[in-house]
Amino acid sequence: MAAPDMLARMHGLTGPEAASGDGDLPDLIPAMFINRELSWLEFNRRVLAEAAEAANPLLERAKFAAIFSSNLDEFFMIRVAGVKRKIGLGVASPGLDGRTPTQVLAEIHATVQSLLDEQADLWRTRIQPDLAAAGIQILPFRDLDRAGQSALRDRFERDIFPILTPQGIDRGRRFPHVSNDSLNLLVLLRLPVGFRYARVKIPATLPRLVEAPSDDSGVRRFVWLEEVVAAHLDQLFQGAVVVTSFPFHVTRDSDITLDDHDDAESDHDEDLMTAMRESIALRAFGRPVRVMIDGSMPPDIRDWLEEHLHADAEDCYVIDGPLGLDALFELMRLDRPELKDPALAPSDVPGFSPSRFAGGEDIFSAIRDRDILVHLPYQSFDAVADFVQAAAADPDVVAIKQTLYRIGRNSPLVPSLIQARDDDTQVAVLVELKARFDEENNITWAEELERHGVHVAYGVMGLKTHCKVTMVVRREADGLRRYVHLGTGNYNAGTARVYEDFGLFSAREDLGRDVTNLFNVLTGYAVDQRFESLWVAPHHLRTHLMDAIAREIESHRRHGGGYLLFKVNALVDREIISALYGASRAGVRVDLIVRGACCLRPGVAGWSENIRVISVVGRFLEHSRVYAFGNNGDTRLYLGSADLMERNLDHRIEVVFPVADPDIRRHLLDVVIPRYFADTVNSRQLLPDGTWRPIEPAPGEPPSDVQSSLLAMYPA
Repeated sequence: MAAPDMLARMHGLTGPEAASGDGDLPDLIPAMFINRELSWLEFNRRVLAEAAEAANPLLERAKFAAIFSSNLDEFFMIRVAGVKRKIGLGVASPGLDGRTPTQVLAEIHATVQSLLDEQADLWRTRIQPDLAAAGIQILPFRDLDRAGQSALRDRFERDIFPILTPQGIDRGRRFPHVSNDSLNLLVLLRLPVGFRYARVKIPATLPRLVEAPSDDSGVRRFVWLEEVVAAHLDQLFQGAVVVTSFPFHVTRDSDITLDDHDDAESDHDEDLMTAMRESIALRAFGRPVRVMIDGSMPPDIRDWLEEHLHADAEDCYVIDGPLGLDALFELMRLDRPELKDPALAPSDVPGFSPSRFAGGEDIFSAIRDRDILVHLPYQSFDAVADFVQAAAADPDVVAIKQTLYRIGRNSPLVPSLIQARDDDTQVAVLVELKARFDEENNITWAEELERHGVHVAYGVMGLKTHCKVTMVVRREADGLRRYVHLGTGNYNAGTARVYEDFGLFSAREDLGRDVTNLFNVLTGYAVDQRFESLWVAPHHLRTHLMDAIAREIESHRRHGGGYLLFKVNALVDREIISALYGASRAGVRVDLIVRGACCLRPGVAGWSENIRVISVVGRFLEHSRVYAFGNNGDTRLYLGSADLMERNLDHRIEVVFPVADPDIRRHLLDVVIPRYFADTVNSRQLLPDGTWRPIEPAPGEPPSDVQSSLLAMYPA
């Protein structure tokens, strides 16, 4: 591993100009950027490491293995699909890191194959045996006793056989279409006319883990669904001899892109809804970007399959074990609390406690008193649901406006919004139909809201609406007053129990005015609104961030002690990275908490030796975005929905909002954030060569877990 100064010398990054420390950067060279796709794969490696961590409860380890697989599915459907599209268009120019798309794809393939090998080995040698030792066996069908095989044979005939559709492949029957994200069996048959192939799709409507009867000891026994099907293929192909079968899994390009047209007719919400439905349907037919095959498949059969799937050799990944381990999510349904993390019991939000409202006060008086911060999942999402419900039931509320990005299947908010409309309150909701992989769910909720007379808009053409904003307008003794909730995470009650996020309630007039203007942008044609306190993308957020970094550099030159703290999901934007390098060269200390992809290379002499990057992967998904600027001791603190990516800064509507309350600022800056940098359980530090090193406790010190300490700090 190269030391920072050695790495700098290797790439010619040192010398009088590079070490001037004046904050002005020469043209950045590729060596100073980590490839985005490869950086994201390193994030997923950190997820897989949690599956290997013996200190984690056993079923949580299985869950992390499932998350690793689910993450890879989306990575291929979107990111790898994008790389392959560039190659298909003949793009050969290198990216910021100096790699061409062809080189990137080759490195992706090598890295992913290595990670899949690691996951398969982890499953085979550690997780599966540990599950068996805990009384949860996942067995090959052939290893079941006679009673178990007989029970699964009955189960196959009753519940599985009627769903299956065998598809022969010969000159008269072309190779069938294999849909996206599907698990299949390629079956080799011997017929009187010779050998033939057939395909059987494994039904996604059935659980992947089929339970067999428990043995005499009470051990729970499961068999993979594809093995149950494979063991009974003779019933599907009667009269043929089933020689063998091989599972394979196909992932297709699923990135939905809608073209914006100048024709005014195309701006209609109905047209957008129709276009989204059509685009979702096309996901099943995108070009293959990954084919996972069982390691037992011979090379000649593998080549035949790739040819008929129109897949390339670099799309093929060989797995020594079960395909698609995201199915391990199913194990979380088992009633084995001792094998899971303790059940989460979020605490009430101070100021929103039921006892306060039992005394006759209302939720709005609590917000009038002072701004209120909610820290999910440690504190309850009920605070948000209660806010919307109180607004829906309050006769003095005249308007409710809300943005909805990922709503969830069982939203407590939608019924409240419908109730408010039924009570003649003006309700306007912005539903983002283009929220990736939530499109169908959002369409369903949008139609439900419209049926009840809610004003539903679908955003600004060409931009995703990613901000998390609610406004309630209430008639009070001194006139109309606006109450707002601004958040870093989605209005989704399900993810609010596993995603770490912040939300702020406020009755401040400056925020109320800005949010009013924001909704005029979202639902009307006020495309160039000016905002007093909010930083709003795409028109102003990038400028605000760059100006704030420049001010911190200038403050450091005048007073010393310059400091920047950013907590984000991803840092990939070239301009922001360049500005952070400039801050480091000027002597400003930069602390970055980046959960996922980070293209900045820290610790390089003359460039980034003042920058520290850590990542926290633990029980909860670190999702909040925090931006702090030292400001000569009077820290300016912002929270928001935007990551440091070009798409967030230039192609989405995002909101970053200031934290003005001094107590909330102190709580975040002096209590919450320091716990991340003290973590020695979930935290890893990014090294100059792009690898991540676990942060371990000093000799004699106990381990520190930021998420556990926050759970203890917010008592149930």
